[in-house]
Amino acid sequence: MSHTEPPLYTVTAFCAAHHIARSFLYQLLREGRGPRIMKLGRRTFITREAAADWRARMEQQTAALSA
Repeated sequence: MSHTEPPLYTVTAFCAAHHIARSFLYQLLREGRGPRIMKLGRRTFITREAAADWRARMEQQTAALSA
């Protein structure tokens, strides 16, 4: 992501920024493979750091599968 990455993503913004469907994000979360989430009231957010950690984890998993 760029250096203009927001400090917090909504679920919709995270999905748009990472080019994934909302249903796929929820599937990843159910499987324990999604980014860490943060609840504020009824709203769900994903921090910039959680998004970066998730991207790194996905890259590592892909590399392990390719090896």
